[in-house]
Amino acid sequence: VKFIHDQTSPSPKYRGFFHGVREIVREQGLKGTYQGLTATVLKQGSNQAIRFFVMTSLRNWYRGASVPQDPTSRPGPPSPSDRSPHAHPGDNPNKPMNPLITGVFYKGTIPRLGRVCLDVAIVFVIYDEVVKLLNKVWKTD
Repeated sequence: VKFIHDQTSPSPKYRGFFHGVREIVREQGLKGTYQGLTATVLKQGSNQAIRFFVMTSLRNWYRGASVPQDPTSRPGPPSPSDRSPHAHPGDNPNKPMNPLITGVFYKGTIPRLGRVCLDVAIVFVIYDEVVKLLNKVWKTD
């Protein structure tokens, strides 16, 4: 995260990965390389949990098997703030969004979607191959 923030700053101070790690350790100690790790693990853990739930559900639906009924995936009553045009200005059909704001908001979306889709595809291919290998090693019925 520190590298991403540094690279987006007007004058980046890290010249590369190894230089950045060396500087972070020199300035903040070894602990500096682990700051933000818990938040990143929680974020990625929840992302992968949702992806695996959706993928398993879609695969089971495609194969005709039962789809798991996860209580957290059921829609609940909407809160007043969800319907507020102030909370979601882009969802208000009566007031068009400023094109400048829209352009800034969506800047970089296509490259990010490409990276995320490729990342998810690789993860699921590897997951399927690991499951096949483990099913050969450990027989389960």
